[in-house]
Amino acid sequence: MPPKPSTPGAPARLDTAAGAPRRGRPPAAARGLGFAREAALLQSGLLPVAGADEVGRGPLAGPVVAAAVILDPARVPQGLDDSKKLPKARREALYLEICATAHIAVSLAPPARIDRDNIRQATLWALANAVRALPVKPAFVLVDGNDPPALACPVEAIVGGDGLIASIAAASIVAKVTRDRLMAQLGLSFPDYGFERHMGYGTAEHGAALVKHGPCIHHRRSFAPVRAQQLGLFPAEDAAE
Repeated sequence: MPPKPSTPGAPARLDTAAGAPRRGRPPAAARGLGFAREAALLQSGLLPVAGADEVGRGPLAGPVVAAAVILDPARVPQGLDDSKKLPKARREALYLEICATAHIAVSLAPPARIDRDNIRQATLWALANAVRALPVKPAFVLVDGNDPPALACPVEAIVGGDGLIASIAAASIVAKVTRDRLMAQLGLSFPDYGFERHMGYGTAEHGAALVKHGPCIHHRRSFAPVRAQQLGLFPAEDAAE
């Protein structure tokens, strides 16, 4: 991992970091995350800068979805934050704004790849594939977490980056909305499991459905609760018919 570049501060027009309220600008909470880290990299000559994140490592069903985003410095959406902290309506609105103003790419690691390679390797593959699929090749990538994928360009992993860095937050929003929409569609195709409500996570409802119906093609059979069909993490009364 390369060291962080030492660069002068970014021009004011590029820096949307939260700070003291200014006349004519919305409150810091409404502005969301700033673009200071990306701006510093741009000033050092690393152009463009992408953010990358994934959702769906923990569920028992459905894919891991990774997204990569290159924000336009002149049109950074206001209110960017960790997708998990945003209300659904706000997340959906930001998703549309990101898609309209930024370069984006999405990659899915399906259950078959997760079962074959393990969840870590499938996640790293999806992240790398999303970055490679961007229509513009990034010069530097900021990724959430502490386990960066292998890329052709420098990459910096930032723990909690989806709540700190605008580009990573944008990627988390794109990945989250994409996966939630996909799981809602799977819920229509496989109504016995309630995917549209729990998004494949290990809820009591999901556990009861697995006990009653067994796994479907979208379940991760390498995950112990699915593999063993002994769902001790779900209360027994919830699994009863």
